Amino acid sequence: MFDIPYLPQDPKTYRPGIGLIGCGNITREHLLAYKSAGYRVLAMCDVDISRAEKRRREFYPEAAVMTDPAKLLARDDIEVVDVTTHPPIRPPLIEAALRAGKHVLSQKPFVLDLDVGQRLVDLAADRGRKLAVNQNGRWAPHWSYIREAITRGMLGSISGVHLAVHWDHGWTIGTEFEKVRHLILYDYAIHWFDIVNCFLRDRPAKRVFASFEFSRMQAVKVPLLAQALMEFDGAQASLAFDADTPYGSQNRTYVAGSLGSAWSVGPSDRVQKLTVATRDGTIEPALTGSWFPDGFHGTMGELLCAIEENREPTNSAANNLQSLALCFAAIASAETHQPVVPGTVRKL
Repeated sequence: MFDIPYLPQDPKTYRPGIGLIGCGNITREHLLAYKSAGYRVLAMCDVDISRAEKRRREFYPEAAVMTDPAKLLARDDIEVVDVTTHPPIRPPLIEAALRAGKHVLSQKPFVLDLDVGQRLVDLAADRGRKLAVNQNGRWAPHWSYIREAITRGMLGSISGVHLAVHWDHGWTIGTEFEKVRHLILYDYAIHWFDIVNCFLRDRPAKRVFASFEFSRMQAVKVPLLAQALMEFDGAQASLAFDADTPYGSQNRTYVAGSLGSAWSVGPSDRVQKLTVATRDGTIEPALTGSWFPDGFHGTMGELLCAIEENREPTNSAANNLQSLALCFAAIASAETHQPVVPGTVRKL
């Protein structure tokens, strides 16, 4: 029924030098995707040189390694910088990269302060650079297919977006994640708030109501149960997270539109069965790929395509600020037990 280009896209000829700032655990997925796509990573930087050296050995033996980001940003052969550090130290690095004339892909969450994020968006525009965010969930195959179908008008006007995840997040016991009060609504759900923003095509949310709670049986020190309801003009969205589900995990997405609906169900975000129904019939596309590492290919590929085509990337920082506004409002609502208007909460 639908020939949807849901897989990551590469630029036709543009293959710039890429520099990586931050070489933590998640960068294995970045570099695995970049290596497979044939992207050119020329330098890696980390305050712990051993981490940069490890990534060099694993993926790009010819790359330079260093501890000083300024040295990486001074290189003329690097046009694109992938900033993967922790959120608090990320904005100054993004600013330095933009001022050095580099295009930037920022790890998610983009910022912890919407005003800081807007200043970086404005700086990128002033410098004529592209600033994108690594919201890699957009290229999870089932979400990417639905997103592209919506973009092409195949589902019509979207009136409902409902997502639910039931899984065991107990691996966080004894880790730094137990210090994150809103582990679910913030650290985990940012991808879900972002995909709601994508599916509703930047339609501003009017109100968000959210809550969080401890499961009676959980051992993790922060709440593992959370939910959010979002009101839009002519649409609604809901998120439900049960992160203390030891048996029978399930990950579900349902999108209802005036011309068709799409839903995807599976035991995890990496194993999904997608169904699309319109007046022409019902299909079950056989999707290939997986969120990890394809999502990381998708985010960098979209940035490179945008640079080549001289347009804004669909995963631009400006677009992502709306996703963050949803997330920040949900967290504020969970704390106050009151509905919150997205955008009124500026800092996390």
